[in-house]
Amino acid sequence: MSKLFVTALLLFTASTLFSLSAQADELVVSRFASEGLKGWEPKSFKGTTSYRIVQEDGRSVVKAHAKDAASGISKKMSFDPHRYRYLQWSWKVAGTIAAGNERTKQGDDYAARVYVVFPGRFFWQMRAINYIWANKLPKGEFVPNAFTANAMLLAVQSGPAMAGQWVSEQRDILADYRRMFGEDPPLAGAVAIMTDTDNTGAEATAWYGEIALSTKP
Repeated sequence: MSKLFVTALLLFTASTLFSLSAQADELVVSRFASEGLKGWEPKSFKGTTSYRIVQEDGRSVVKAHAKDAASGISKKMSFDPHRYRYLQWSWKVAGTIAAGNERTKQGDDYAARVYVVFPGRFFWQMRAINYIWANKLPKGEFVPNAFTANAMLLAVQSGPAMAGQWVSEQRDILADYRRMFGEDPPLAGAVAIMTDTDNTGAEATAWYGEIALSTKP
């Protein structure tokens, strides 16, 4: 469902992008502790992945659970990745998906992933970075999504070794985009999270902590 998800995100954000202050050193993407899921919009494609605020390890986070389902939630925001180039978040998974395979359509399911979406002037110019907790793809490697080369999958974590543990992440969006697409990125239009298992019919649970963008590492 990756192609459908990023397609819907493009259509969802194109008419309602909002600009954020260019003076701040940090842009807060989520405020789960104080605002819950306010401002996050669901997109469902097969069944419904459950996203809800829970208290986990002493903090408010999003718990996602999917069983043969594919849906995500997205936050519309327009920002320049040349300035706000560092994406920071934390996540935890109960486990990876045994039948998952980043290189096939049948295996295109992930216990956890964080998207950055880059709308283009035309529909077919849309691109997306998928930061995934990979099933088999080695950490640090990337491949085109099995459904569309406009969405790239980058393994930030891989395999079940770190399952059950909170992991803090930071990615340089600008550097990643240049490496994967071979050019500078346009303005970004949305950040999204997704836990999906529709292609494998499996079950997965993940937790997502607060998400932010920063000018500095």
